[in-house]
Amino acid sequence: SICIFFSRFGSEYLKKEFLAPSIAGDVVACIGVSEPQVGSDVAAIKTTAKKSGDDLIINGQKMWITNGIQADWMCLLANTSQGSPYKNKSLICLPMKTPGVHVGKNIDKIGMHSSDSAQIFFEDVRIPAKNIIGEEGLGFNYQMLQFQQERLAVSALNIPPLDKCIKETIAYTKERKIFGKPVLHNQYIHYRLAELQTEVEALRALVYKCTDAFVNGEDITQLVSMAKLKGARLCREVADSCLQYWGGMGYTNDVFVSRMYRDMRSSSIAGGADEVMLSIICKLMGILPTKK
Repeated sequence: SICIFFSRFGSEYLKKEFLAPSIAGDVVACIGVSEPQVGSDVAAIKTTAKKSGDDLIINGQKMWITNGIQADWMCLLANTSQGSPYKNKSLICLPMKTPGVHVGKNIDKIGMHSSDSAQIFFEDVRIPAKNIIGEEGLGFNYQMLQFQQERLAVSALNIPPLDKCIKETIAYTKERKIFGKPVLHNQYIHYRLAELQTEVEALRALVYKCTDAFVNGEDITQLVSMAKLKGARLCREVADSCLQYWGGMGYTNDVFVSRMYRDMRSSSIAGGADEVMLSIICKLMGILPTKK
């Protein structure tokens, strides 16, 4: 998702220095938005990038940064001026080996253990101002665009593990017997698995519709928020229901369903919490109360 908006708004210099090697797989990128006290409320970030001649001086910190330990560069959102929190931010390409960048330890998470997450500190970090992506002050707008693309990708990527979780649960409950018959023969269980697969198919259709709209250049904010919400909730619902049918084996780390139960919980938090998705949907439906 970084690559899509980077290719639209980045200068030729930035495309050559950061985008091309990222696409080639020669370097690793990370997105620097969240801060210790700022997650979903992106406008409230505190990190600053102040002009000093032809350079920017960056101070602040970021939190929960995926790939933060191993990243070669960061797509950083920072305040580059005073004024409205929606018009004072810029996206900046920041090489992670720049003096003043301090990477904290890998955060010990409940799940997603193969993905590193870091807290990162910036202390008088000096980089060229030409590293700003697109127009200065439009960073918030660019970031919201990136979020829409990220949420579409996440919604699509949730579908294969959901399918796999149900498929493996069917196979296991066919073989596992209780009271002389396969677990799957219990009407509640095969009905429940049918319900879950139906929900996954509904998500798949929503993702396809959203993808078509995106390709056609339409505003997908409402649809993609719905897909993100539905997919994240299904990750929790499918994993929890299926794990129950595995019995004690489902409570071990040896099977896929237990790893999904642990790892996919982040879907309702990362990339925009469920509650944020609901607020966006309500706003676009015209039913969100407004401040008077």
